Amino acid sequence: MTGRTPRLGRLRRATPQARAGRPVEARGARPRRRGAQPKVVALGGGMGLSASLAALRRITGDLTAVVTVADDGGSSGRLRDELGVLPPGDLRKALAALCGDDDWGQTWARVIQHRFQSKGDLHEHAVGNLLIVALWEQLGDHVQALDLVGRLLGAHGRVLPMSAVPLELQALVRGHDPERPEDVDTVRGQATVALTPGEVQTVHLVPHDPPAVPEAVAAVLDADWVVLGPGSWFSSVIPHLLVPELLDALTETKARRVLSLNLAPQPGETEGFSPQRHLEVLGRHAPKLALDVVLADEAAVPDRDLLTDAAKRFGAAVELAPVARTDGSPRHDTELLAAAYDRIFRMHGRIGPWR
Repeated sequence: MTGRTPRLGRLRRATPQARAGRPVEARGARPRRRGAQPKVVALGGGMGLSASLAALRRITGDLTAVVTVADDGGSSGRLRDELGVLPPGDLRKALAALCGDDDWGQTWARVIQHRFQSKGDLHEHAVGNLLIVALWEQLGDHVQALDLVGRLLGAHGRVLPMSAVPLELQALVRGHDPERPEDVDTVRGQATVALTPGEVQTVHLVPHDPPAVPEAVAAVLDADWVVLGPGSWFSSVIPHLLVPELLDALTETKARRVLSLNLAPQPGETEGFSPQRHLEVLGRHAPKLALDVVLADEAAVPDRDLLTDAAKRFGAAVELAPVARTDGSPRHDTELLAAAYDRIFRMHGRIGPWR
């Protein structure tokens, strides 16, 4: 390592409090009473889930990430093709987002996110992907291996795959071929769907009824809050609703459910989508899903009444808050998002201690 990165041998190990996930209070948040931490499960994938996890770990020490496993691009896709394993990339990103703010956590976050640059087979492979796959092969257990990586990193939470089998995402896309703008074609693969031209109509998984990881189902059923989104709508958020056991858990759980909307439409997947359009396509894939709160950045909602009407169809209230970075980029500010989640949990949650 070079520059200001500390040597591993000199790192201060994560404290027992950090390893247990003791939360850091969000900016502007009132102190919690001892033991008053909600059990939170966050569902998604990619950078959207990472943003949510980085915020949530600041307000609760009881946090579980349930991650999509349909990625077929980059390092994850190569490992998946060569070894037949789950794509580890989104799982790695979630673990990195749960790392603490001390030297130990931040150094390990950089290490597992590091990508090799070479002219050989290691080019663009992420260190964390290789570590996760190595432990899968050593232990023969997806959950046990991810728990072990989490302990190594001092992660402030747990990371679980939504299914124990690699999944293929397929989409029906209108206008995928610009020369046939009214035709609907099937587009295969998460990496392709994420950048597809045309209008995505629906998505589905192959296999169509993949088994959910039992620990993920149990976490949703035992949660106080379930957070869905933000993230790539068709390739990271909606896939969780296409795993039958996970969808059943989401509809049966007594947890409150918050949907966190993106800051801007994503080129390809959701080009030209309004905030309410995101809700409409979510309902099309899971018509029985109920929500309690829809969180959106106030500057990203041109018409609050239309969003409110769309949220009412899910039984949800709309909460608008400034959660975007002030540099103008469509990225969430960690502390502002943490404060928004904290306020929602207090306003819409139980009165007094959570447990």
